[in-house]
This record gives sequence, structure tokens and C-alpha cells, in this order.
Amino acid sequence: MTRDVKEIFARERSGSSGASGAPPAPAALAAKVRTLGPSMTRSMQRVAEAVAGDPAGCAALTVTGLAELTGTSEATVVRTARLLGYPGYRDLRLALAGLAAQQQSGRAPAITTDIAVDDPIADVVAKLAYDEQQTLADTAAGLDTVQLGAAVAALTTARRTDVYGVGASGLVAQDLTQKLLRIGLIAHAHSDPHLAVTNAVQLRAGDVAVAVTHSGSTGDVIEPLRVAFERGATTVAITGRPDGPVTQYADHVLTTSTARESELRPAAMSSRTGQLLVVDCLFVGVAQRTYETAAPALSASYEALAHRHRS
Repeated sequence: MTRDVKEIFARERSGSSGASGAPPAPAALAAKVRTLGPSMTRSMQRVAEAVAGDPAGCAALTVTGLAELTGTSEATVVRTARLLGYPGYRDLRLALAGLAAQQQSGRAPAITTDIAVDDPIADVVAKLAYDEQQTLADTAAGLDTVQLGAAVAALTTARRTDVYGVGASGLVAQDLTQKLLRIGLIAHAHSDPHLAVTNAVQLRAGDVAVAVTHSGSTGDVIEPLRVAFERGATTVAITGRPDGPVTQYADHVLTTSTARESELRPAAMSSRTGQLLVVDCLFVGVAQRTYETAAPALSASYEALAHRHRS
């Protein structure tokens, strides 16, 4: 029987479905702004960009002062604070003060990661390395561990797991599937939308379906997840847009960082790093819970392939 989609829309999310309710730590604030910024109204974006760009200055402002600084209203400031995961503006100011203190304690200054066509290769390496590190840090800071734990629990006991993804996200879907297979679990990756839907029809309660989509709006991924959701399977979305359409059909939402794109670093590159971190977290969590069977399975797969690596 179809579960009530409206119930999922009604959940308050601070970066993911079914958030634990605690406001994000100061270190997570910048990550939340980068992740949620694209889905905000322009006036809310001005507030978010202001607090992320000058946490010390904004921490000293009243709600009226911040509204005047950003050319918005007090209501917009409060709505932005709540969207970022804080109960009210007072809580946001405390987080800003904490973030400012962290920055003043010796954090290295940020460097630009815009890559120019004529950049020396050494600069390309440095910029990409910095951007990858930032993406990993942002994803870790914004990842809801309650939702992650629930997804791990579902994968651990699943009769079978289907993972959907296309393009670069399809490679991430394959990575998760291969990891689960190596510890003896039944898992399938689907990048063909027709096969994904026909397989999703076979799912039921006790199965798990995972959708990987950075934009959160990829129809070829949303459709099989919807079918799996309606068939009673536990559904998980790994996405950079916690308010995207895919979350309508997700029991658990795992949010990845929305890294800044550039002409030479498109979304397919910037999203993959965060997605792979989430996949690794899922895999390790499942391996921990199934260690007695996972360890022998890993050992057996290693032995089966060892002769291929001998010179």
C-alpha cells in the first residue's frame, strides 16, 4: 500500500529527512549554506551569504540589523535561520559566534578554486585537492548521522538492495553495489531506466532501494525509487538537494555537499566526491554490523582475485 507522501513533505528537515532536531554545529554552517543556497529565494540567499561570509560581523547584529544589512525583512532572516536548521535567530547568532571563534583560532585562509584554461598543472592539482577536501569536509559536517544509521540498519537486514543512478551518479551506484556484494549481500546497480523500473516492481517490504542523484530531480532515478517506495521497500536518497523531488519518495535522505562548479569542473566532478564518501560510510556501517559474515566474505573475495595480481 502506498505510504503517505504528504507525511514526508511535512517533516522538518535541517539538511535531511527526519532530522534529529539538534541545530547544526558551527562548523556545519558554511556547508549548509552551500548545500541549501541554490534552493533558497534570492532574499534568503542574501542572508545566507552574509552570515557565511562574515560570521563575526553578523553575530553582532540583531535580527533587525541583519535584515537591514541584507536588504530583506526580519521574517526573511528568521525563515533563513530555520531553513539552515536553527530554531530561531538567537540560535543562529550563537552558531555564528562559534564559527567566528574557530576561524580566528588559526584556520588557513581560503584559496580560490576557479581553474583557468592556462593554469599550470601544479596549480590545477592544488586547486582540485583543496576543492575535494572542502567537499569532503562539507559533506561530513552536513551528514545527518541519525538518517545514516537508519539507512545502514535497513541495508544490513535487506533481502536485496537496488541502487539507481545515471551518468556520474551511475558510477557511484555501481561502487556501492560492488562493496555490498563483496561482503555477501545481494545488490544490483541500475543505470538503464527501463530495467530500473522493471526491477523496482519486484521489490517489497524488507528490500531497500537507493537513489543517487546530485540534482535530486533526475527523472530516470526518481521513477524507479517511486515504484520501490509504493511497493513497500525502504528507500534512501543520496542527493545534494535535500528539498529536491527525489526526497518525496525517500524514507531516509543523505545530503552531500553542493560544491561550487566551474567551466572546467562541472557538477559530475564536484558531486562525485561527496557521494563516494556517503557510500563509504554506508558500507563501513553495514560491514561493522555484519562483521562475522562480512570479514570472511571479504577475505574470500580477496583470495579469489589474488592470483590476478601476482606478477
